Amino acid sequence: MKWEQALDLIGNQPIFHSSIFAAGSLNLKDLRRQLSRWVKNGRLIKIRRGVYMLSDTYRKETPHPFVIANKMKHASYVSLQSALAHYGMIPEYVPSVTSATTGRPEIVDTSIGSYIFKHIKNIFFHSYENIDLGKEQSAFIAIPEKALLDLLYLTPGSDKLPYLRELRLQKFEILDIDKLIRIARETESKKLFRAVNYILLLMRRDEVS
Repeated sequence: MKWEQALDLIGNQPIFHSSIFAAGSLNLKDLRRQLSRWVKNGRLIKIRRGVYMLSDTYRKETPHPFVIANKMKHASYVSLQSALAHYGMIPEYVPSVTSATTGRPEIVDTSIGSYIFKHIKNIFFHSYENIDLGKEQSAFIAIPEKALLDLLYLTPGSDKLPYLRELRLQKFEILDIDKLIRIARETESKKLFRAVNYILLLMRRDEVS
């Protein structure tokens, strides 16, 4: 395959999977060798096995970190601290992108950032939306209520008031309380029940102050 042909197939995708080329008659071994050559000569950047990005010279837009996270693991959505920071619900800068996935948990360090994937059960894989990130890019991101509950569910000791205070949650008006309680109840987790009760306490204090 010639480079011009590859560019036509990639189109405006800021990041892509090598399977985009597999539909043709090109032998898979030849495809891997060709991709390796394009990485070596600086035309492509390899994110991880099978996932690539065009180099600065050829790409029109830099892929958003959330788009990269989605592409790295298909059965995943951005959640926990990353989603909460996106909504402005926590004040800290979050250096890594954390996602929830039904796949295996892993930490992937790449040349363009660190990506954390936390395993959740299939029955908890819901309450996320395809959100516009600008520049014709979008990614699957947990709704605010689910992002918070994912964090609480997957973090030891998160049902303690000191932990919730340390989060320094803000913009409580974003949360749909009925939805937060409903999702927590669906998990049948006593830990989440305790955590949600403390969150409601913090919200009441925030209203008073």
